[in-house]
Amino acid sequence: SMDGAPPPASPAGLSAYVAVSQLLGLTLLATTGAWLGRYRGGVAWDSPLQFNVHPLCMVLGMVFLQGDALLVYRVFRHEAKRSTKALHALLHGLALVIALVGIVAVFESHRTKGIPNMYSLHSWCGMAAFVLYLLQWLLGCGFFFLPGTSFSLRSRYKPQHVFFGIALFALSITACLLGITEMLLFNIRDSYSHFVPEGVLANTLGVLLVAFGLVVGYVLTRDDWKRPPLAEELALSMDFKTLREHDSPSSGSQ
Repeated sequence: SMDGAPPPASPAGLSAYVAVSQLLGLTLLATTGAWLGRYRGGVAWDSPLQFNVHPLCMVLGMVFLQGDALLVYRVFRHEAKRSTKALHALLHGLALVIALVGIVAVFESHRTKGIPNMYSLHSWCGMAAFVLYLLQWLLGCGFFFLPGTSFSLRSRYKPQHVFFGIALFALSITACLLGITEMLLFNIRDSYSHFVPEGVLANTLGVLLVAFGLVVGYVLTRDDWKRPPLAEELALSMDFKTLREHDSPSSGSQ
């Protein structure tokens, strides 16, 4: 490769998969916008259209930005760990803020129209995804950003952090699929079964959500695409290993 790194460090397939994921992500957002704009009257805050802010924010925050935040460690393979970590946390933080706007929108809209909250499976899964996502973000910041956290504690927590990151991404997509179905049954219950354009478009959005999730999931779970540790990280983990194997290191002063 041009930057002098050995070829295995930037696998050829990785760039293609990341490009496909971004293409799918942007298509997702465009399809959501097209659905809300063409069939649901558009998006506005202080109006009967306030509800439509909800699906737009959820797809943007809890799916597209969350997915991209997960990909940060695969895309920025040779940058300093700290700046990659900061970008990872920042994108997740942004996703949380946008999702919160979406949650406020749906509660406000329901209050205005006298619709009850939190009774559907969609709302349960969606709220669980949001609350756990916030918790995951706070724990991640605590373990990986606070200077006081020991290397041993970090390495013990990391597998949980990685697993729940992927699990919450999957749960977020599931909540979106339930939400799309619910929205179609509320709005076009009688014509949905006749393959009307709105139903087909919304179903297509669902398929795109699944495709985005699968592509991101594949990139994240391929072992040979994991970020190679930089020299200083390797040195740190070697020191840690030595510390664990011999109760007192040779210097004795640590």
